Amino acid sequence: MTDAAPAGEPGDLARLTALIREFSVERDWEQFHDPKSLVLALVGEVGELAELVQWLPAGDAAAHFADPERRRRAGEEIADVLVYLLRLADVLGVDVLAATLEKQAEARRRFPVDTVRGVAPRKD
Repeated sequence: MTDAAPAGEPGDLARLTALIREFSVERDWEQFHDPKSLVLALVGEVGELAELVQWLPAGDAAAHFADPERRRRAGEEIADVLVYLLRLADVLGVDVLAATLEKQAEARRRFPVDTVRGVAPRKD
């Protein structure tokens, strides 16, 4: 992992996944990283992120995180969510980048701009 790609390159996600895997292997934590346990850990971290906005009026939520300390805390929780999500994808053998690009292409087909612009999507 010595060749650094510019920030935002697809290789960054693969390198981050490899760093997270390496961290787990070094600590012999792979034994605890079955899909069920990782999903439960992920849900817990999403809950911690939700706590940061739980009682904020929706219209005030973005402004609330203009404060550097609050933004830092949100960043910590978002990072925890990403770590568990990438670890889960790694354990399941899911290519997160490919799956996300495929899902985004599907969403573009399902929700054409000219028919949904400014309208919240519904589950039918």
